[in-house]
Amino acid sequence: MAADNGGSPNSEPEMSDTLKTFGAVLKALRDEAGLTQEQFAPRVQYSVPYIAKIEQGKRFPPRELIERAEAALGASAARVMGAAYRSLTRKVGLASWFRHWAGIEEEAVSLLAYECRVVPGLLQPEPYIRAIFERRLPIRAEDQIEQRVAARLDRQRLFTELPHTSFCFLLEQALLERCFGGSQVTQALLDHLLAQQRRRNVEIQIMPLRQEDHFGFEGSMYLAETVDNRWIGYIEGHENSLLITDPKDASAMHQRYGRMRSQALSPQATTSLLEQMRGAL
Repeated sequence: MAADNGGSPNSEPEMSDTLKTFGAVLKALRDEAGLTQEQFAPRVQYSVPYIAKIEQGKRFPPRELIERAEAALGASAARVMGAAYRSLTRKVGLASWFRHWAGIEEEAVSLLAYECRVVPGLLQPEPYIRAIFERRLPIRAEDQIEQRVAARLDRQRLFTELPHTSFCFLLEQALLERCFGGSQVTQALLDHLLAQQRRRNVEIQIMPLRQEDHFGFEGSMYLAETVDNRWIGYIEGHENSLLITDPKDASAMHQRYGRMRSQALSPQATTSLLEQMRGAL
């Protein structure tokens, strides 16, 4: 659910196939409209070499390209490009080893997350996402950062696309007290968490800073309940990830999560704490 939070050194996306597919779609639509790259590029306010690289699958297409292409190619073509772009952003920017879990997320009836390292990806506002990738080592190029920001924001559509899925997040209070990225980023984060908490299918609980009886000492974890009511667990480390499919192991994770849920602040108390922290900034 919210894994792929900050990424790891092995999280380079497999971009070639998906980017080439988008590029082929753009080229086909451009050809259908009877436009050369030299004619099309100025109409969408990009250079000819840049359009060529997008069609070759060597550049991630900017979101604005879809809107600008409507005037040049027509509304139907823009809708086709939009569909191709949405499919693209779901994959590009996600680690190849994470995609299996991302697919499980999209079909789950319940999604649970506990984080003690970084706010889960599904709850990250754009300023927080950018603060993460700006601190990633080794340093990434600007277009790579944009790819990852777009992919992470696109994944947050799960909240609206899965209105009957129950989302529960347990967050350590220290993640919010840290003021990661500075006060403005933290302000955006708190506002975002309060907004997500108001969704009918989202529940956020904070684990207090002082908690003597804490079952989360083994670290962050994620759980998904499948349509046939099986539980699958997911654990992400620095260099790799682990999918937990054995029923006994997944059950043990679910038991730990249940105990932590009872130890954390209630959703109502969590909202009050978030509001207090927001007011103190």
